[in-house]
Amino acid sequence: MRADPGGSARPPRALGAACGIVAAFAGLAVAEPVAAVVRPEASPVTAVGAVAVDLTPQPVREWAIAVFGTADKAVLTVGILAVLAAVAAGAGLLAVRRPPAGIAVAGGFGLLGAAAALGRPQGSWQDALPSLAGGLAAAGALALLAAAARRPRPARAPAGGAWALNRRGFGRLVLGVLAVSSAAGLAGRRLGAHGSAGATASRAGLVLPPPAVPAPPVPAGADLRVPGLPSFLTSARDFYRVDTALVVPRTDAGSWRLRIHGEGVARPLSLGLGELLARPLVQHDITLCCVSNEVGGPYAGNARWLGVPLADLLREAGVRPPSRGGPADQLVARSIDGMTLGTPVETVMDGRAALLAVGMNGEPLPFAHGFPVRMVVPGLYGYVSACKWLTELRLTTFAAYDAYWVRRGWARQAPVKTQSRIDTPRPYAALRPGRVAVAGVAWAQHRGIRRVEVRVDGGPWQQARLGAADGVDTWRQWVWPWEASAGPHMLEVRATDGTGAVQTEVRSGTVPDGATGLHRVRVQVRALG
Repeated sequence: MRADPGGSARPPRALGAACGIVAAFAGLAVAEPVAAVVRPEASPVTAVGAVAVDLTPQPVREWAIAVFGTADKAVLTVGILAVLAAVAAGAGLLAVRRPPAGIAVAGGFGLLGAAAALGRPQGSWQDALPSLAGGLAAAGALALLAAAARRPRPARAPAGGAWALNRRGFGRLVLGVLAVSSAAGLAGRRLGAHGSAGATASRAGLVLPPPAVPAPPVPAGADLRVPGLPSFLTSARDFYRVDTALVVPRTDAGSWRLRIHGEGVARPLSLGLGELLARPLVQHDITLCCVSNEVGGPYAGNARWLGVPLADLLREAGVRPPSRGGPADQLVARSIDGMTLGTPVETVMDGRAALLAVGMNGEPLPFAHGFPVRMVVPGLYGYVSACKWLTELRLTTFAAYDAYWVRRGWARQAPVKTQSRIDTPRPYAALRPGRVAVAGVAWAQHRGIRRVEVRVDGGPWQQARLGAADGVDTWRQWVWPWEASAGPHMLEVRATDGTGAVQTEVRSGTVPDGATGLHRVRVQVRALG
């Protein structure tokens, strides 16, 4: 600290940085209750994060999914907060030297959050309010803190003594700002929890009607029960989740509605959940797979879904597929958070078990998997078929409209490719010589799996034993007994689908329409003794 002739002092750098960080905390905290009233997706961090997801180049997005998996959203949130803290510290340093400039930076972040919220697909002027309130709070807090930090010391005060008095006053001010901010943040959390409590209660109180067409029991032998294999039916807890929602939407079942409209819709429909549940429900076992799934990756799961046949609803609305003269070839599904997915009309009306699902494994959909209603279409990757938190179905054409992922370089048409995976042994496992169960799953939804083969070190293909088939829309487990000899080995697997087509060995990445290639696992067999 350097004294000047007038007895003032320039605050230490750390003090300026602390001013900025405390002010940023105040801004985020004040934004919480406003976002709770508007909607959680409008909070500044969530709004900016959503824009960051939209602007992230596809290779970087795929790298994040591959490296961080389903924790990618948490990593993004932490990254945004880290950047915000760094900018806030810089704004604080600027504010104790040039107050108007530093305060403008603090308020500018509020404007940035407001612009991000307004730019979202479902954005409205109310969505800008949390960021604007947060920006004003941050600017006001920084003005107070910077003024206190810059307060001059009496000219005759002993060196360090008067600053110690100012420091105590400054500390009390910081504690006061933190206390008020924490109270605002806590109020926002409680208000948000109260707002989502209705949705939580509506799900807890929802009793799903029994299906008019129940799924048959899972065939005996479908689950091979080999250690290391996933169970044949995937629990909701273990089912993969890949989407762009930083905050899982929570919608009250009583207020949810679905609108069906667009080209070729002779009778537009608007349905509430009660009206949907009053229709005959059907149950199907269907495997879903994400297009971001690398060869051998974990983003596939198999569940028992309950719902209304989508084709029946479309026919009720007067929709005809293109093969029967219908003008629309694309069904655009819109989520509550504004996400859009485009599905071929011909596909959802060709007789497959395309559903508006309301249940998963005997219970209402979990919030993370689309409560109250989502789409499930076997045979298509999720980004063109599995819209969660569904609120609108619009009939249009592929020529007239590109859905969210298509605008980002993914293919319009995305049938699931034949895939197989080795689940056990794991890569680089250390094994003992002798018999080893090599096992995994294979899928080719809506075509089924006819055969799975395994080979070791590039040798001849050996046919594996398949688990019992549960229709053509689910994966099949497989197992092959291997007499392992000492040394390093490479295991490979390939599948043949129900049409007789063999899984390709050509390796390609996930973009634009799903990965191809054979899953390979290296292991080490160690000799005894």
